[in-house]
Amino acid sequence: MKTEVSYRFSSAQVANRFLHELKNWHVAQVSTRLFKGDDSVNVSYEYDQRGFDNTLSELDNLAEQYGGKEV
Repeated sequence: MKTEVSYRFSSAQVANRFLHELKNWHVAQVSTRLFKGDDSVNVSYEYDQRGFDNTLSELDNLAEQYGGKEV
């Protein structure tokens, strides 16, 4: 099942740092893109249905490190 989540950051520069951090992310394979301007990032990934999937929690934690909020 495909899951999407979006985060907004304080500036385009911070959004791009978050986006680039996810390029080689170790938790799960994700697809990213900027959306609704340059200060927001949309993240999509395949939900692992074999058990508990902590991908969203890890994304939230990483976004918080960059000052991002889920939108």
